[in-house]
Amino acid sequence: MTPALHIARAARCVRAGGLIAYPTEAVYGLGCLPSAGAAIERLLALKRRSWRKGLLLIAAELAQLVPFVVLPTDPARRRELLASWPGPVTWVLPARVGVPRWITGGRPTVGVRVTAHPVAAALCTSAGSALVSSSANVSRRPPLKSVLHVRRELGKGVDYVLAGPLGGLDKPTVIKDGRTGRVLRAA
Repeated sequence: MTPALHIARAARCVRAGGLIAYPTEAVYGLGCLPSAGAAIERLLALKRRSWRKGLLLIAAELAQLVPFVVLPTDPARRRELLASWPGPVTWVLPARVGVPRWITGGRPTVGVRVTAHPVAAALCTSAGSALVSSSANVSRRPPLKSVLHVRRELGKGVDYVLAGPLGGLDKPTVIKDGRTGRVLRAA
């Protein structure tokens, strides 16, 4: 099967409410549609993670994030955000009304990123949506960096593993506050 066919298969899986693992900038991620409550529950159970921590979203383009967040109104902050995308910078922005609490963790914000990772971006494009992106690992354990490790440690907990190269970062992406520009997590 060609890489495009694998991406299409993974996208069909998430559109059907499934939970997948896929390569990102630094590690394998677990993902599903932000509206797929049952898949989110499975993801949180697999990771042994509280919903109160919230989940971040990745997208192939800004338009996929607009239903979930309010962009900065300050022109300088907006330029900074837009200049960092696509790329390995996650921004915490005000959540739009109606964003599920399992995404926000009950807070008024959500972390979002327009990814430059070619496989992750193609997956979002093929799915036609932003996707949840949480590191593929059990909480407090190192994130997984290979298909073999994902299959060994998470096994049948995921419906599909999309193989592909990682983006080359050694650490997870930088996280910045979209209101202040303050760095919340350094690379």
